[in-house]
Amino acid sequence: MSVYLGIDIGTSGTKTLAVREDGEILASATVEYPLYSPQPGWSEQDPEDWWKGSVESVQLVLKRGNIAPEEVKGIGLSGQMHGSVFLDKEGKVIRRALLWNDQRTARECAEIEERAGGRESLIKLVANPALTGFTAPKILWLRNHEPQHYEQVQQILLPKDYIRYRLTGEFASEVSDASGTLLLDVKARQWSSELLSKLEIDSALLPKVYESEEVSGTLTSTAATKLGLPAGVPVVGGGGDQAASAIGNGIVSRGAVSATMGTSGVVFAHSDEVQIDAAGRIHTFCHAVRDKWHVMGCVLSAGGSFQWYRNQFGQPEVAVARDMGVDPYELLTTQAAQAPAGSEGLFFLPYLTGERTPHADPNARGAWVGMSLRHGKSHLGRSVMEGATFAMRDCLELIREMQIPVEEIRVSGGGSRSQFWKQLQADIYGQEVVTINAEEGPAYGAALLATAGTGAYNDVVEACQATIRVVTQTKPCETAKATYNRAYPIYQKLYQSLKSDYQTIAEFVQGTSQN
Repeated sequence: MSVYLGIDIGTSGTKTLAVREDGEILASATVEYPLYSPQPGWSEQDPEDWWKGSVESVQLVLKRGNIAPEEVKGIGLSGQMHGSVFLDKEGKVIRRALLWNDQRTARECAEIEERAGGRESLIKLVANPALTGFTAPKILWLRNHEPQHYEQVQQILLPKDYIRYRLTGEFASEVSDASGTLLLDVKARQWSSELLSKLEIDSALLPKVYESEEVSGTLTSTAATKLGLPAGVPVVGGGGDQAASAIGNGIVSRGAVSATMGTSGVVFAHSDEVQIDAAGRIHTFCHAVRDKWHVMGCVLSAGGSFQWYRNQFGQPEVAVARDMGVDPYELLTTQAAQAPAGSEGLFFLPYLTGERTPHADPNARGAWVGMSLRHGKSHLGRSVMEGATFAMRDCLELIREMQIPVEEIRVSGGGSRSQFWKQLQADIYGQEVVTINAEEGPAYGAALLATAGTGAYNDVVEACQATIRVVTQTKPCETAKATYNRAYPIYQKLYQSLKSDYQTIAEFVQGTSQN
C-alpha cells in the first residue's frame, strides 16, 4: 500500500508522519530546534533549522517505519502560521523569520488599519482585523525598521512554504495559510490587490496560491538525495497548522466543530460559505477543503493555564507521580474532581498571556475571583480547568452567534486525554463531545491532503471519511450543565469588570520596569 508523508513545521520542532493510504500511521519523528528572543516580545527562528529538522525527521521516519523510498507517493506540508521568511534574489534567507507570537508590530497594525480606511474597511477586504501575530504587520515592520533588508526582499514565504521551496524549488503557498497573512481576499481565495496597493506592497513578492490538496511541485533531485527519496515525488499545497489539524480531526463538513485544548486552545468550525464577524472577534479563513471556509477562535492560555498551575502549585503531586510512575496531571485532575461543579463560587480567568478570542486584549491577565477560607487546593485546580473551558465556550458561543451549526464537537489535545476534562467540556459546552481514532495533529492532516492530491482519494473529504472514525462519546451531566449555565454569565462579566484595571496594571508594570 502506498505511503504518504506529512511534515509539520512547528514552533518547537518539525514533526513528520508516515501514513498509509488507509490512514494507518507507520512511523513518527520529531526534531527540535531553538527559538530566539533578542528583545522582550520578539520571537524569531532560523529557517535553516526548519530545513534541517525536515530532512532529519523524514530520514528517521523512513528508517523507523522500514519504508522503502519508492513506496512514498506524496508529501503534504503544514506549519506554524503567520511567520515571515524574507528571501533575496538568489533565494537566500535575509534575516531570521519573525514568528506568529512576535509582538513587536503594534504600530504597524495601526498603520495597516489607517491605510485600509479603518478597522471595518480592513475586515471587509480580508475578513480579519490587524493583529500583531499576522504576516502583513511584519512586512511593514521590516520596511520601517530594517530598510536595508527590505530593499533586498524578492520573495516572502510562510514557514511551511519555505520548506516547499527547499523541496521543490517552487515559490508557492495555499489558501488556508495565506489567509493568516492578512493579505488574502478570503472570499475570492486570492491575494487582495486592493489592500496590497494601499499598503504599497508589490504583489510580485508573494507566491502563487493553490488549493490545499493541489500539487504545487515535485521533489527536486537535490532535495530527494538529502531526504533519501526518489526525485519527482509530488508535494501538495498542505495547510496552516490549524486547518491541517482540522483535516486530521475530520472537520470537513457542515456542523462539525473541533475543540483542541493544547497549550493554547482552538475552536474550529467548518463553513460552506464565507461568514465574517463584523467585530473581528473571531477569525474567518479559507479551509483546507477546496472552496470551503472556516471560522476559528483562539484561547492563548487554555491547557497552558493548567500547566502553569502544575508548575507553580502542583510540585508535591509531581513528586508523588514520579514515584508512582504516573502522569502528574492524573493526580491533579483526580484532586480537582473532589471539588463540586462551579468550585463553590471560585472563578479563574485564564488570561495569563493576554487573550485573543473574543477580547483581543494583550493586557488581560489571569485572576482568581471569589476566593474564601472555604476554598482548598481541589477548588483551585478545578477552577483553573473550568476557567480554561469557559474561555473555549466563549469561542463556541461566537460561532453559534454567527448561525454556524454546532452539531458535533470533536475534542483533542490534553483536554481529551482525561475523562474528567472530557466530562467537564461536555458539561460546560452543554452538549456531547467525542474523540476520534487518530490524534496526531497537523502532520496527519497534511498526509491526508497528500493522499487526496495524488489520487488515492477523489478529495480530502473522501480521505477523511475513509480514515477517521469516532471512538468515544461523552454526554453532559444535566445537573452540572445547569450549574455551568448559571456560572458562565458571571465568568463573562468578570473580564468586563476588570478590563480597565488590566490597562492600569500594564501601565504600572511598564513604569516599574523603566525605573
